[in-house]
This record gives sequence, structure tokens and C-alpha cells, in this order.
Amino acid sequence: MKHDDIFRIAPRLAGAAKGELEAMGAKAFDLARMARIGLPVPPAFVLGTRHCSRWYREPERSKKGLPGLLEEQLRWLQSVTELGLGDSRKPLLVSVRSGAPLSMPGMMDTLLNIGLCDATVHGLLRITGNPRLVWDSYCRLIRSFAEVVFGAGPQPFAVALDALLLRERVDRFQELDYLSLAELSQIYIKIFMDLTGQPFPQNPLRQLELAVQAVFNSWNSPRAVEYRRLHVIPDDLFTAATIQRMVFGNAGGTCGAGVGFTRDPDSGEKRLYFDFLFNSQGEDVVSGRATWSDTERLFTALPESRPELQAICSALEEEFRDAQEFEFTIQEGVLYLLQSRSAKRTPWAALRIAVEQAGEGLIERGEALARLDGLALDQILRRRLSLEEQQPLCQGQPAGIGVAFGPLVFDSDAAGRFASEQGRAGVLVREEMSTADIAGLALSAGMLTVRGNRTSHAAVVARQLGKPCVCGCSGLRIDPARRVAVFGERTLAEGETITLDANTGRVYAGAAEIVIDRPTQWLDEIGKWK
Repeated sequence: MKHDDIFRIAPRLAGAAKGELEAMGAKAFDLARMARIGLPVPPAFVLGTRHCSRWYREPERSKKGLPGLLEEQLRWLQSVTELGLGDSRKPLLVSVRSGAPLSMPGMMDTLLNIGLCDATVHGLLRITGNPRLVWDSYCRLIRSFAEVVFGAGPQPFAVALDALLLRERVDRFQELDYLSLAELSQIYIKIFMDLTGQPFPQNPLRQLELAVQAVFNSWNSPRAVEYRRLHVIPDDLFTAATIQRMVFGNAGGTCGAGVGFTRDPDSGEKRLYFDFLFNSQGEDVVSGRATWSDTERLFTALPESRPELQAICSALEEEFRDAQEFEFTIQEGVLYLLQSRSAKRTPWAALRIAVEQAGEGLIERGEALARLDGLALDQILRRRLSLEEQQPLCQGQPAGIGVAFGPLVFDSDAAGRFASEQGRAGVLVREEMSTADIAGLALSAGMLTVRGNRTSHAAVVARQLGKPCVCGCSGLRIDPARRVAVFGERTLAEGETITLDANTGRVYAGAAEIVIDRPTQWLDEIGKWK
């Protein structure tokens, strides 16, 4: 349904009409398609890209009209959810997500848990019976609001959290009980005041206004501008804002969040490829901060999730006729889809997927060939180590294919310096993956991180750029003051050479000897078509 560049998404609605992709943004457009074919999508309304365009052209007028616009659409969302934004007994919580007509993974902002405040925490407890969920969500909202809406740094919140983890003798945020989280929420509210100079907003509608404004403002964030420059995306497309009912992966038990691919984005193999974290929200998976994964434990705790995910993969490929990346949340054993988009993939995977989908009858051969336009097929290759007998410096998670070697660099400035002054592409080494590192990643041969997983936004971007990546290397410690990386008993300074094997997740000192493989099987198949 469409009204003044506003769109509604719910299972009972007809879904997106043809030609509305640019107006809705790709994320919302694809959500509407998923809802139309019966996939489990929470209801939402969308402020189209023209609202973002007006935000930049007429900021004062747009700001003045935003509350009324939101209130009108909230009446519809509240009617279909039977919840109310700011209702002290049955509160509605929403997410606010960006979404341009062309996918820009992780480059713009998202805010979750909008609607929580001192007046609604008890209402959420009343309808969920889960105090840990309530205080966990409140902590997440306060911190993300400070960082995304007000541009505050994360360090004060991280210090407070680390102190509480140490006191409670646990390793992870997910292990804190509700009493500790309730205490942490009050600490966060004080930090919020110290960092922003104003109290945390207790009016849920005001929270929603500020969240939408932050999403629109993120269209021109430095990382989004750099991504558009690298991928030649026009600056005047703008982003939509999708306001969607929250589903909770952080409610404990069989709840969690995941990111999956319908095919392996590194090799192109048709198999389930995903990361999942119990008792988490989607940001935990895609942010690059989490190293662990509960993927196998999911199938033990919820054996029905395997065939359900396989069925979703089939339905998504049948609808979109391409390999998809999708985000999902499981709340009390029920799976919800929050996003699907064309999967970013390596050139090797692009070739294999195109050939095999044509063989499956999913696409025509002509379309498969069209998808490969722009790829130099004779230059598609995979580097691997000729010998793996050398003792690795550390073992992490492979997030790509191929091998990269070069001098250690610890930030984007160093990557640029080595590239311009020495003509050498470095290996970017970071504590965690962040899409803010995109400029340095573009100049580097590959990326290595202490934390993170293979489906984080930064790993997705590295894959799209064709950069080998190893993440979650817990045996690595970075000393930024000394500009050194410590691998157990071995210390390497910035500028010393290392080798990343993104096929296995291993990291070696020096420049290892490599062997080059070519995708002969799929190239030969294409040769038969001509």
C-alpha cells in the first residue's frame, strides 16, 4: 500500500508494486516481496527515499512535519500489532532501518528497541514476563542512541560494561543477569547525560523522530560517502527509513539472531552458510564485535530450524532468482525474516553461482552471462598456499577465499602511506571489523581482526572488494602505542610482512609461497554455451 511516498508492509497486504524500488529503497522493497509470498516478516511502514531527499533540501520544514507524519502511520502499525508506542501496559517497540535503492551493507545507521523508557519498561515486563530482555534492551537502546543519534564515542560505555563483567565474574554481556543489567541501565543513563549534555529522551515519539533523522543523516556519513565513491553509486539516490515492529532475539532460551547466505559467498557452493548467536540481537552478529558462533548449537536446541532455514533459502532464491544474504531473528522458537538482499560474493563464487543456477533452471543462460558482465573471466583465480607445514602465527575464521600478504598496517592512514610511498598494499590489522575502515580496506591486500565473524558487515564488504579476510583471531593482541601485533610469543612490528590464508583462516609470518587455482570446471561449462 502506498500513500504520499509512505508504504506499509504486512502479510495481508499485496506487497510492493513494480517500479517502486527507487521510492521504497531495496530493503523495504524486498521485505514487501517476502511478505507477499508468505514469509514471516514483522509489520512495518516505510518513509520513502523522497522523504530523505526533502530532509536535505528543506530540513526545517521536514523536521517540523515529521512528528505528525509518524503519528499518522503509527496508528496503523499500532492497530495491526495491538500495541502502542509509549503505552505503559502494552508498549510497542520498533526498529528504524536505513535502505537505499542500491545495497550499501553497514554503511548507514540502524536503531533498535525504540520506545523503551522508564514508563514502558514495566509494560514490556508485563507482556513478556522476561526481566532480562527488558533491561538488556534498555541498555542497548541507551548506548546506541548516544552513539548513533548524538555521535558519542563507545569507550565510556565499554569501560562501564567491562567493570561490571569483571565484578560479576562473567565474560560476555549475554551472561549478565537482569539485576546487573538494570543497574547497568542506570549507569548508562548517567554516561548518556555526561556525553551529550542532556537526559536520555523519555518520550518514545521523540525517540522515533530522532532515530529517523539519524538514519537520514547517515546517508552522508563519511563511510557511506566513501562506499558510494568506490562503487560509483550516485549521491542523489537517498535512503528510505523502515519502521518495523521489534522481534527479540535477546530474550534468552531459544531466542537469537543470525545472518545467512543461500549459497557460500566465498566458493559459490549451494549450502547453508550462516552465523547465529543465542540471546542476541542482529547488531551483535553484523557489528564485527562477536567472535563466537552458536550455529551448530542452534540445530541441537531447535532441530526444526535446519529444514526451516533450508526452505527459506529455496523460497528466497525462487522469488529473487539469485543468491541471497538474509538476516533473521528467532523469538521463542519462531523465526522472523528482517532482510534479504542480493549476496555480495567473490568473483569465483559469482561465476559458480551463475553457472549452477542456470543448470538448475532458476535463470536462463543469457541472464547468467549478463551477470558475469564486467568480470574478467580469464582473471578469476584462487590463491592457496603451496605448503601448510609452517607453524601459523594464529588461527581465525576464514571470511573469503585466497591468500594475501604484505606489511602489517594498523589503520587506514598507514595503509594509505604504504600504498603511496612504497607501492605496497598492506594487511590491515584491527581489533574488530568496522565499516568505518572501508577506505583502508580498499587500499589493503587483506584484513585480519581479533574479533568478528564471517557474516559481519565489514566481512561482507571485504568479500565484495575481493579482499581475503581472516577474523576472530583470538590469539592476536594489538599494542597500538608500540604499533606492534603480538601473536603468542611472537611480536611483529608495523611494516613486517605477514600472510593471510583466507581459505583456512591461518596467519603466517613472512610471504608464503602460493599456488594459483582457476575455476576450469565452470569456465568450461560457459564455453559450451557459446
